[in-house]
Amino acid sequence: MQALILCAGLGTRVRPLTDNIPKPMGPIGGKPLLEHHIEQFKKHGVNDFLINLHYLPDKITDYFGDGSDWGVKITYKYESELLGTAGAIKNFEQKIKNKFFLLYGDVFSLLDYGKLYQSFLKKPDAIGMAVVGDTDHPWDSDLAEVDNNLRFLKIHKKPHETLPEKYKAMRAVYIFDKDITQFIPEKIHYNLDHQLLSDILDKGLSFYGYETSDYIKDIGTMERYQKCNDDFEKLKLQYNL
Repeated sequence: MQALILCAGLGTRVRPLTDNIPKPMGPIGGKPLLEHHIEQFKKHGVNDFLINLHYLPDKITDYFGDGSDWGVKITYKYESELLGTAGAIKNFEQKIKNKFFLLYGDVFSLLDYGKLYQSFLKKPDAIGMAVVGDTDHPWDSDLAEVDNNLRFLKIHKKPHETLPEKYKAMRAVYIFDKDITQFIPEKIHYNLDHQLLSDILDKGLSFYGYETSDYIKDIGTMERYQKCNDDFEKLKLQYNL
């Protein structure tokens, strides 16, 4: 299995943290967030990583190199112009082998990726699956309408003037079949949540949600970033970090 970790964003909402480092290098419990990602994936058998870069790329490549110090392989792609969350997938199309995980680099995730993978295998009609759940900030989140089997019905793009009657928030962790790449246009900025997913739903393809109680925290604002650091001591014991 491979994991594509999105690390190209500018991190403007968490300045001054990102004045000198990209957001995925922000420390959680004294260790870069991206390092936590690699270690958590490795626990579940993933050792082949694809990482896109744009803002201060050397801060990541100088720290991780080719990944050998962590016993993994890392392939980088630098984006001179940001391609968006789905455009980054297309940019790695020739490197993607089969099924792959995708994770936003600014989310602290202690997900059991093995369980997500097994759940995906039980949906043979699915081209992909997203971790979904409740959120304390729905107004600035892309939201998905789902049926009783967590099959996606419609995407509601952020921000919202009113909230859908029934929705789940996408929590920035996904698994896809490589076939997803054929639905992404080349060399343009293209987003995952409200462009690619809306497109494949319009085509009648199956995409599902996956719910979990595992700790996943968006650190996209300074308040959320601090909350994650505050939670870390408790998480160390709970997850044996």
